Formats: sequence, structure tokens, C-alpha cells
Amino acid sequence: MPRKGRRPARSLVFRRWLAVGALVLIALLYYRPLKAYVDARGQLAEHRHVVQSLRADKLRLEHRLGSSTSIATLAREARALGYVRPGERLYIVKGINHWRKQQRASMMAHRGR
Repeated sequence: MPRKGRRPARSLVFRRWLAVGALVLIALLYYRPLKAYVDARGQLAEHRHVVQSLRADKLRLEHRLGSSTSIATLAREARALGYVRPGERLYIVKGINHWRKQQRASMMAHRGR
């Protein structure tokens, strides 16, 4: 006849289940803080990227501001906006694109000969 093993004492089984329950409780209590920590690290990386991008934009704008304070740059920007100096006349030429197309067509016709 096979011999059956002896069962552990009830107090030992209770202590084991109590230890397992304590471990599960600790795991549940640590879950939210760990999840919050991981999420915060992800957000921190995103924010660092945004800050780095904003710093690069700031440097670019500061450089642009520094170059825009010169008289030559201001005059060039004013001309781009359509301003003229006192005593100059402003002429508005229309149909430049149409004229360019005609010039290209006539050049192509002369090449074909």
C-alpha cells in the first residue's frame, strides 16, 4: 500500500497564505505609484523635447532680430513690403507671368528651326 504524506499543520498553511496575501497587497499598493512614475518619465521626455525645440526657435529668432536691426536689412524688408524712398516712383507691372510664358514659347519655336 502506498503511504500517504503527512499534511502540514494548519498554522503553517495559514502563515503561507498570509504571506502570499501580504505580497499581493504590497504589489497592489505599489502599482499606482510605479505607473505614475513611468508616466511622469514619459511626459518629462516629451517636455524636454519641446523645451529644446523652443530654445532652438528662440536662438533663431534672436539671430533674426539681431540681423533685422541693421539699416540695410530694414531697407530690404521695407522694399519687399512695397515701400519706396522719398522721391522714387513706384511702378506696378502686371502680366509678367504671361509675358514669361510667351518668351519661353518663342524661344522653343526658334530652337525648333
